[in-house]
Amino acid sequence: MTRAHATTLACVLAMAALPASVRSDDLAKDRPAGEIEVVATFDGPMPTGVTVSHSGRVFICYPKWGDKVDFTVAEVKGGKPVAYPDMATNQAEGPGDGNRLISVQSVVVDPSDRLWAVDTGSVLFGPTSPGGPKLVGFDLASNRAFATIHFPPDVVLPTSYINDVRFDLRRGGAGYAFLTDSSDKGPNGIIVADLASGRSWRRLNDHPTTKADPGMLALVEGRPVMERPPGGMPKPVTMGSDGIAIAHDGSRLYYCPLVGRRLYSVAIDALIDPRLSDSQVAATVLDHGEKGPSDGLESDDRGRIYATNYEHNAVLRSGADGRFETLVHDPRVLWPDTLSVARDGHLYFTANQLHRQARYQEGKDLRQKPYVLFRTRIDAGPVRLAR
Repeated sequence: MTRAHATTLACVLAMAALPASVRSDDLAKDRPAGEIEVVATFDGPMPTGVTVSHSGRVFICYPKWGDKVDFTVAEVKGGKPVAYPDMATNQAEGPGDGNRLISVQSVVVDPSDRLWAVDTGSVLFGPTSPGGPKLVGFDLASNRAFATIHFPPDVVLPTSYINDVRFDLRRGGAGYAFLTDSSDKGPNGIIVADLASGRSWRRLNDHPTTKADPGMLALVEGRPVMERPPGGMPKPVTMGSDGIAIAHDGSRLYYCPLVGRRLYSVAIDALIDPRLSDSQVAATVLDHGEKGPSDGLESDDRGRIYATNYEHNAVLRSGADGRFETLVHDPRVLWPDTLSVARDGHLYFTANQLHRQARYQEGKDLRQKPYVLFRTRIDAGPVRLAR
C-alpha cells in the first residue's frame, strides 16, 4: 500500500468512526472574537505602519524588504495609496540620502497632529550609512517637512534597524521622541531624540529586556516561524525591541522584543536625564509579565495598553489590573503588525502576512494579496501628551 493510499484510508476510517448524527462540519471550530471592519486593501508591496490624523487622514508605509516599492510613505485616498507628500520626496538617491525618504518602517501622527516618518536608512535589512537613518516630521496643513532629526552613527549603528516611535511633546523645548532599535544583527535598545536640539542618544543598549528571547519558538498558522533559506538550515528569528507605547500620563515607556512574550517598561524621567548612567536607567525597568508575542504596541487615553499577538491572529488589551484580554481574534488577521488609536474611536491595524515572506519559507513567497488595513471600535482615544 502506498503512503497516499494509507492516508486516504485513514481519512475514510476517521469519517466512518463519527456517529451518524455528526458531520465533520458540525465539529467544534476556532471562534472569532470582537468585530473588525476592512478600511482598505493593498495589492502592491507589503505595508507595515499605519497612523490616523486628528481629522481622519490615514497614512501607511512600505519598507524596502524586497517588494517593488515606488513610494515608501503613502496617504490612503479613496481606498488607494498615494505617494506622500509627493513622489519626489520618496525617491532617495542612495543609502546616505539625508533629504529624501529611503525606507520607512513606521509613520506616527503626534499629539499636535503632525506626521512623523521613521526612515530606517536600511534597504533589505542592510547596513545603514551616515545621513540615511532619520526621523522626518511633516506639517499636515502644508504637507511639507518641517523637521528632520538625523541620527549619528553612534546612536543608530551600522547594524541598527529603527522601528517605531512615540512622543511626549510636553517635555523640554519641543518634546522628545522615543524609538526602538529592533536589529537582528547588533545591539538593541531605545533611542531618545530631543526634538528641540536634534540631539539623540541610546538607552538600555543591549539590555536583556530589549533582546530577542533565545528560548522562544513562535508558531503562526501552526508552523514554527524561523528564517529558512533555500537549501540551508533553519535558524531562529532574533529581532529585538520592536513594539513601543507611551503611558497616558507620560510616566513610562512600554516596549517589547519582536521575539519575546513579556511586556516591559522604563521610566521616561530616566530616559531623558543625561546625568544618569545606563545602569541607573535600567534600574527603573519593570517587567509587566506575559502578554504573548507581539509586533506592535499602542496605548489609549484611559491608560490601557494594546498588543498584537501574531501567534493567534489577535489584538489584546490590558485591563485595570494589567492583565491582557482578547479584543480581536479573527483568522483574517494574518500577522497583525502596527496599531494606531485614532480620535474617531477606532483602533486601526495592518495585517501583512509577514511570516509568509520568502525569508521564512525556503525562498518561496507564500503571501496572498491583498494585504489589509482593519479597524475595530474602542471606547477611547489616543494619548495626548501635548502642551
